[in-house]
Order: sequence, then C-alpha cells, then structure tokens
Amino acid sequence: MLHSLHHVALICSDYARSKHFYTRVLGLAVIAETYREARDSWKLDLALGDIQLELFSFPGAPPRPSYPEAQGLRHLAFAVDDLEAAVAHLQNHGVACEPIREDELTGKRFTFFADPDELPLELYER
Repeated sequence: MLHSLHHVALICSDYARSKHFYTRVLGLAVIAETYREARDSWKLDLALGDIQLELFSFPGAPPRPSYPEAQGLRHLAFAVDDLEAAVAHLQNHGVACEPIREDELTGKRFTFFADPDELPLELYER
C-alpha cells in the first residue's frame, strides 16, 4: 500500500529565521515558496533527496512540547556521510550539537541538534 515517504511538514514560529536555517545553514534547495493570503501563511517547499520538507508559518500557532518528550513525532533524522564535518558546519553557524554517540544496535554514529523552534533534529552517519 505505501510506497515511500513523500514529505514532512513543519510549522515554525518565525518564518524568515526558519527559512534561513533550513536553506542557508542546512543547505536545502527551495522548490517553491508560496504566500497564502487567506491564511496569512507562508509555505516553503524544500528538496531533501527524493523527499520534500514543507515549512509553514501560521500566526499564533502554539509551541511544540519537546522537553520532556511528548507523544507523536519524536525527531527528524538526516543521513550524512561525514558526521564530524556536518557537526563542524553546524557549529560554525552557531548551532549547538550534542556529543557524538554510537547507536548500540547499528554501530552507527549520530548526534542531535535543534532547529530555531527547538524541534529535535538528528544527524545519522551512513
């Protein structure tokens, strides 16, 4: 029935700040950007391999509880070839990363960081 993951949608509190983070810091390419006047909302479609990341702004959207962890989507994980280089890139942009750890089940290394709205994001070495 299911073929693949098509997109992930995120709602941000500050559209310009999040657009900068996802395009300039993380380097995702813009597919389309749309202002929806009836909703006073921006929608930014970003390319991430075969998957799209949709970034939305909605006035007055409540903050997402991240700590302590809440039920629902836990985090987004991005695959990288060179974990140290990816961490250094983020740190050069002022993004704090947790210490690199090893997944006890797969032996792969990973770390966590957060987007401007404190959404937990993970870098997972391929």
